[in-house]
Amino acid sequence: MTYNPVSEKDLDFFRSTLGSDFVLVDEESRQRYGRDETENLLFPPEVVLKPATTAEVQSILKHCQAQHIPVTPRGAGTGLSGGALPHRGGVSLSLERFNKILDIDERNLQVTVEPGVITEVLQNAVKEKGLFYPPDPSSRGSCFIGGNIAENSGGPKAVKYGVVKDYVLNLEVVLASGELMWTGSNVLKNSTGYNLTQLMVGSEGTLGIVTKIVLKLIPFPRYDLLMLVPFRNLEQAGEAVSAIFRAGFVPSALELMEINALRIVSELVPDAIVPLTEDTAAHLIIEVDGNNLDVLMQEMESIGTLLTQYDIGEIYFADDAQQKAALWKLRRRVAEAVKLVGYTIEEDTVVPRAELPALIRGVKALGVEHGFEVVCYGHAGDGNLHIRIRYPGVPNSYGHEGVKTILRELFRLVHVLGGTISGEHGIGLIQKDFMDIVFSSVNLGLMRSVKQAFDPHHILNPGKILPGTE
Repeated sequence: MTYNPVSEKDLDFFRSTLGSDFVLVDEESRQRYGRDETENLLFPPEVVLKPATTAEVQSILKHCQAQHIPVTPRGAGTGLSGGALPHRGGVSLSLERFNKILDIDERNLQVTVEPGVITEVLQNAVKEKGLFYPPDPSSRGSCFIGGNIAENSGGPKAVKYGVVKDYVLNLEVVLASGELMWTGSNVLKNSTGYNLTQLMVGSEGTLGIVTKIVLKLIPFPRYDLLMLVPFRNLEQAGEAVSAIFRAGFVPSALELMEINALRIVSELVPDAIVPLTEDTAAHLIIEVDGNNLDVLMQEMESIGTLLTQYDIGEIYFADDAQQKAALWKLRRRVAEAVKLVGYTIEEDTVVPRAELPALIRGVKALGVEHGFEVVCYGHAGDGNLHIRIRYPGVPNSYGHEGVKTILRELFRLVHVLGGTISGEHGIGLIQKDFMDIVFSSVNLGLMRSVKQAFDPHHILNPGKILPGTE
């Protein structure tokens, strides 16, 4: 696909639409918006645009479609699959000025929000009213709701409460043509035609740009309890995850961190409270929540008793809110920590939770065979394992044929185990060449047809998700 470069005439149009302050062409801005958290990749756009209204987004897209200029939507830049990287140049369309919580509807347990609102800011705002928006990515303190919509984000609470798609009721979307639509209705049940709302969730800005979001809320649980369980065997930690659910328990979070990941993040967080012993291979972080404290204490005691069948160390219970926050701080900063020490290649594979031991075993074997180091952590409760790779002299998987060969082996294993290649980070730029492992040509053909229907000139986030599109 051939695109036109951004001309001075185009820049004049953008300045007349947005004002000069929100049309950035300086090198510093182009460098900043040419990166996200994906590996060590850099693809500077030709121009950064910062609209603040839906009408401005409509004008930009209408112009860019007419001039055949690629547009890459961008949230906070916390993505891990290259979805916000403008690798075809053109426009980086930042939604950071769309930062308002428009309405908290306490009667109907809903909130209407713009896409540039930080996830944790939204959670705190609704919590003040006794309400709960559960999806909580590790980057919740900086990531935007719009980016969460684009990637169908999850986080630790997904094991009990579900992911972003389970809370999206309706979306205001600007199409590539500049036309505006609402995808659904602000109701809890909707069997009226095709479900365009869910089609947009996880579409990574390839079908339209979301400018307003209506989310379902639930009452905030009154209590939560947290414990840390050390395992002397990594695979046993994986086995215990399935055992907990088979015994009838549904934790509000169930996270796995292998010992190398814990050691690395503990150096970044000096006040780390996790005991690190020589014989520990991994920890499970287990949380339960609800409105009856006695019931929750009984659940934790029963889970602890269940886990004694495995080779575990002393269970650590977080006694107060400060200790709970300290444990979660470790978990949420592990991705940052391991990247700083060279584990720059990350995959977020997901398998049925009972297959976690086989996946862990297979990943470690691949590391030995191909000479790379690997650390594993993630949302074990829903089978979503984050795999971080440190390959000497190779900071990026994108464009490296040797790493692509290794990842193809990994993703084939995931597929054989009944899983898929991304649980919450999306496909974006760096995963698209592996889509054929999990989808047939019929599947991929239908996806291309959907893209064509929404964006016939292929200006919206081109070259993402679908293989063979550069």
